[in-house]
Amino acid sequence: MGQIFGVCNQKGGTGKTTTATNVSSYLGLAGKKTLLVDMDPQGNATSGSGFDSEGKNSIYEVIMGNASLEESIYPTQWPNHYIIPAHISLTGGEIELVNLENRELQLKEELSKIKDDFSYIVIDAPPSLGLLTVNVLVAADKLIIPIQCEYYALEGVSKLLHTMDLVKERLNPALGIEGVLLTMGDFRTRLTLQVIEEVRNFFKERTFNTIIPRNIKLAEAPSFGQPIHFYDPGCVGAKAYLNLAEEILKEKIEIDKKSEQSKESVAFDEKRISA
Repeated sequence: MGQIFGVCNQKGGTGKTTTATNVSSYLGLAGKKTLLVDMDPQGNATSGSGFDSEGKNSIYEVIMGNASLEESIYPTQWPNHYIIPAHISLTGGEIELVNLENRELQLKEELSKIKDDFSYIVIDAPPSLGLLTVNVLVAADKLIIPIQCEYYALEGVSKLLHTMDLVKERLNPALGIEGVLLTMGDFRTRLTLQVIEEVRNFFKERTFNTIIPRNIKLAEAPSFGQPIHFYDPGCVGAKAYLNLAEEILKEKIEIDKKSEQSKESVAFDEKRISA
């Protein structure tokens, strides 16, 4: 049975989408069939994975019952990596969900149909604590919580933890924390070291050992529609997300070069044909 990770923090700018995109990509490179579900109306995980959602079914159609889950899952050009994209129409989904029966369970009920078909399902939650995020909390087995290495790093996280406790009590008693991820670390500053200490004192063993550094390549990659491994596999950001994926899997990742190359050649051929 597959495992579902929700990547959540209602505070924006924490590296949530970057984490969802790159963790799912490295799980795929590890040979694990992985589905990325974009629940953020901004659709950054969709575009950051190089997927054009225009004219295609999105997670909005799925949770509103206008399209089946099976016809809304698309392969990306990355190995073992699939996506249910987001579209701007999801912006209205928060309001429309209010009128649905079992509105908090819409995503869980849909994903339960295909959970066994994937090793991992990674959900990018929106930066809010509305109904879309509650759907993510109900559907997830565990949460990955990115926290930026800055002042007020823990601000707002208490609200997420409170919401998580309510969801555990009423809707998803098995919900747990896979790990708290420190992001955008700048080890030249005392602030980063102070935040690391503060977060580890608060979350203790639930904090990932991996810390994602500030890295310009991580910021550039989404504009090229590429996970970091395919944009610059040698940069410090790529190495950090590879380490994180290994920490999640609890095993070393041996990337299948043949699979990687075949995907690159397919992508090249598609570009050449469309040119």
